[in-house]
Amino acid sequence: MSNENDGAPPTQATPQAEPRESEQLQYSPEYPHYPPCSPRDRASFAYETVSKRWPVILTQVIDAIYRACDSGTYATPEAEEEGKELIRKVGKLKYNISRNAIMEPIEDDGGANIELYNSMLSFLELQQQNMWFTAPWLYAECYLYRHLRTTFAFSKHWKAFDPFRGQKERAFKEMGKGVYDLAEMMHKLDTEKEDLDINEQALEVLFSDMIQMCLWGNTVDLSLLTSLDVDHLAQLQQVGAAANSARSDLILRNDTDALWTHVRQIKNARLDIVLDNSGLELFTDMVLADFLVTHTPFFSEVVFHPKTIPWFVSDVMPADFFSLLSAMTTPHYFGQAPSPSHEQYVTSLATRWQSYVDCGVFRLSSPPGQAEGEHMGEVVQENGVDWWVGPGVYGLMDENEDGIRALEALRGSGLVVFKGDLNFRKLTADVRWPPHTQFDQAIGTLAGRFPLLALRTNKADVIVGLREGFAQELDQKDKDWRWSGKYGLICFCPGGTVAH
Repeated sequence: MSNENDGAPPTQATPQAEPRESEQLQYSPEYPHYPPCSPRDRASFAYETVSKRWPVILTQVIDAIYRACDSGTYATPEAEEEGKELIRKVGKLKYNISRNAIMEPIEDDGGANIELYNSMLSFLELQQQNMWFTAPWLYAECYLYRHLRTTFAFSKHWKAFDPFRGQKERAFKEMGKGVYDLAEMMHKLDTEKEDLDINEQALEVLFSDMIQMCLWGNTVDLSLLTSLDVDHLAQLQQVGAAANSARSDLILRNDTDALWTHVRQIKNARLDIVLDNSGLELFTDMVLADFLVTHTPFFSEVVFHPKTIPWFVSDVMPADFFSLLSAMTTPHYFGQAPSPSHEQYVTSLATRWQSYVDCGVFRLSSPPGQAEGEHMGEVVQENGVDWWVGPGVYGLMDENEDGIRALEALRGSGLVVFKGDLNFRKLTADVRWPPHTQFDQAIGTLAGRFPLLALRTNKADVIVGLREGFAQELDQKDKDWRWSGKYGLICFCPGGTVAH
């Protein structure tokens, strides 16, 4: 094993600086013009993540296995023995990261993307960048969760285990205020539907509010809450028009006007949402979907694209989608409601959403029970769902079979919404673009394929789409603005033929 400081030299450049000529050798295989965001830069959030956040996350995985052994399905002698072995393997993974060990090829567990992961790892080996602190951050982070999945896949009793499920459910239970507020808002909209039908100006204002609501729903990311107590979650639940107004200055790029120009011209189109976090963020995604289907003529169906394996702690799997619907109809799931009416607002919303699921207005790209984390090896290969848990950047989707299938699944969409920071990193290849790089340039070959909206609160180093000089102004005002989650982006790129 290598010393933990090998490959993690003193800062080469701050995340805000544009790459120097000498750094061009550290290129990403996907985007050779700029070096990838990497933990080699100790001033970056990538370094913070690899050195501090990942060890905490893996410790939480170990704790989840311990807790599972104490009760339920896994509280049998055979499962407990397997659990001990899993704990040993996760502990070894944690140790290898801390010592900057070489990243080994992923074993063939019958799951997805193994060939792609290993071919990219071979490329990094040729560049002598196949260690935890030298590999591009985006690849290494995806590899971490795919490697973790393999650890469980080779077990007998733990194939279906989601080590993050408990965290996701506990966090959502603390989000009652946001849930009740949004359910009340949707109830009021139901009483005003006829007015919206004849008042386009009011509909435009409401549309803008809904987009911002969905943006700020991305603030809640459990992979970033490794050192925060539950009380902090209350600060992340501020949703609705008043909260949007207070935070409008924190949106560093806002393409809502261009988005509205596009949306108001379509009718009965399909909305696709490439999901990010479960819990409150998923709830806000479904509120947006409900609003667009129920209260506007623009969309008549919504496809939600979840992950097929436990991913980045809080990402949505099919089980999380249906768990949310169940939670909404469970009395006092969120504690004491502000009033009996609020409890009814949530129940009514869940009833409508369930009816949309039943009739196909809302549907998942990965059918329930066919995600790897639920039943290993039953992924529906033909619809491209595996692509979202791969290491590939989205600008190269047409160079991979899963990517091509995912592109086909998105063809004809009226709007494809990419939620959250990881999707933004994959859209832009997670390289150190100059911050004033245009969004449509950064997303490469995806530009123009279909109408594309990225809703992202900043939680990583990469940034594009800003006016020239703006990043430097922010550097002077707030050194953590790139990754604190305080600031957001609404980036829209038109294009494609919309199916009606």
